[in-house]
Amino acid sequence: MTTIFKHTTLLLLLVYFCACGSDTNKTNDAALQDSIPGSDSTALIRGENLGYLQSYDRAMELWKIPFTERDLKTSFGTAHVIISGPADAAPLVLLHGMNASSTMWYPNVKAFAERYRVYAIDFLLEPGKSLCQAEVSSTDEIVKWYYEIFDQLQLEKFGIVGASRGGWLAVNIALHQQSRISRIALLSPAQTFTWIKPRKRILTNIVYSLNPKRRKLRNVLETMTFNVDNIRQAYINQYYIATTNAKVSKCMLQMTPFSDDQLASLKVPVLVLIGDNDIINNENGLERAKKLIPGVETGVVKNAGHFLSIDQSEVVDKLVMDFLSGSSRLSAKK
Repeated sequence: MTTIFKHTTLLLLLVYFCACGSDTNKTNDAALQDSIPGSDSTALIRGENLGYLQSYDRAMELWKIPFTERDLKTSFGTAHVIISGPADAAPLVLLHGMNASSTMWYPNVKAFAERYRVYAIDFLLEPGKSLCQAEVSSTDEIVKWYYEIFDQLQLEKFGIVGASRGGWLAVNIALHQQSRISRIALLSPAQTFTWIKPRKRILTNIVYSLNPKRRKLRNVLETMTFNVDNIRQAYINQYYIATTNAKVSKCMLQMTPFSDDQLASLKVPVLVLIGDNDIINNENGLERAKKLIPGVETGVVKNAGHFLSIDQSEVVDKLVMDFLSGSSRLSAKK
């Protein structure tokens, strides 16, 4: 009975938290290709998503540091990568949260790019500038897609910062080939250590996902962030359009917490941060991480929700940068 309940709950949560662009909606778009003035001329533009892609470019104005955008051809479609930081610096991969796209890193990228060559990758199966052109039905195929990107970028060894669903993917990527990963920072990783618990604020998100309305967006954001007014409007506009375009992909049904053996097998240094108002994670997840992952560092960021990298960007940036440099030793609460 417990197993059935968990899988039923997961299925409902996927409607919002794991909503992905459907495979069928992202194929056969060659006839709709065009370019947006001011953007990479190779960007793939889908006519029905023109408003979203324009909002994406507007959100990129929040980046505030130089960047380049590259579209890489893979066996599953086009991967869109935003690159910042010194060309000769150590590589750092950023994996964004659900429906957030790489633009979500606007409060953090300047700090990261001071010491790292940053590669922010749009997820293949949801709104963003990556374009899926093949059937993707498993996590293994998603991980394969990421490693095709890493190979093309010639990233032999690199760190990863993953938020929410991006944190869950970061662990999968590391488990696939730990020798290429230097360190992993997980920011409120979804479904990684424990199941998401059903609660009123989760229900608010599910109801919104079934019928997204702009007037309801603030209520939803209030469940995810400590201070909605701290989020820049250009990003909110893009995020709203993403939620109206998002669809569920069957591969996301595989997004379940990792087993004891999988977590114990992680030999890569791992940092886990959650917010003290996080609706996705809690202290139980941190305790499981500390019990199973060798040498893991954990912290609870005060006055932060699930969007802790936006809520407390300066605090999170420092904790992540100290961890990546090997100079931090966090206690269970920060």
